[in-house]
Amino acid sequence: MTSTPGLDVRVEDHVGWIVLDRPRQKNAFTGEMLRAWAEAYRAFQADDQVRAVVVTGTGDAFCAGADLGDLGQPRTPLGSRRLMTEHVHPVAMAAEDLAKPLIAAVNGAAVGAGMDMALMCDYRIASERARFSEGYVRVGLVPGDGGCHYLPRIVGRSRALRLLWTGEFVDADQALAWGLADETCPHDELPARAREFAATLASRPPVAVELIKRAVRAGEHADLRTSLDLIASHQAVVQATADSAEALAAFVGKRPAQYLGE
Repeated sequence: MTSTPGLDVRVEDHVGWIVLDRPRQKNAFTGEMLRAWAEAYRAFQADDQVRAVVVTGTGDAFCAGADLGDLGQPRTPLGSRRLMTEHVHPVAMAAEDLAKPLIAAVNGAAVGAGMDMALMCDYRIASERARFSEGYVRVGLVPGDGGCHYLPRIVGRSRALRLLWTGEFVDADQALAWGLADETCPHDELPARAREFAATLASRPPVAVELIKRAVRAGEHADLRTSLDLIASHQAVVQATADSAEALAAFVGKRPAQYLGE
């Protein structure tokens, strides 16, 4: 995994970090950033040392969406479709394939595709200065990066339609009330809170954490019997791991567990 201009990618203490770093451009993403972003998700999934992932921004914005000056304005319908499917959507697909906890630390404005990038995360921690807007409609567009898919599943159909139709901004308190944010914190405490939460998840047995996420994702599209059948298989796998034995031994011995991810 490598960083690229505007996107800092690193691993610290079993946590993968993706930091958008174009504060003057409100962290609007370029085509090069999109390629590195998708590749970072894939690399984090393949790296057994990474047990949780955090996405955040620098400056006063999380992400303002696409930098149209870099990505350009497609001149044909086919060109527009290819821009989406070949450049923007691979990030969403790589996020979908990431079985490890994915946390958005929303430090400021998350607008358009920037909001969608936060929605595709499993958990959103919002700074008190965070603001969310699906602003596509304001410029005559429809959400291009999964907003119509993620948002109704998070806040419900009617609230999702309101936000998609109006493009209005939602502040951190309203986002928390609607479930758009899972928790809020003072702005200056956001990096530490994101690091603390990611560290907590990284301290849990990795195989169990991944299979829990897979089971929850699968359960969103399955009936109860199918979900229970899947979890029975997951349970059999988890109980056969060394980490499961270590978890029980640590619990009985009243000591911290040391997990190997196997």
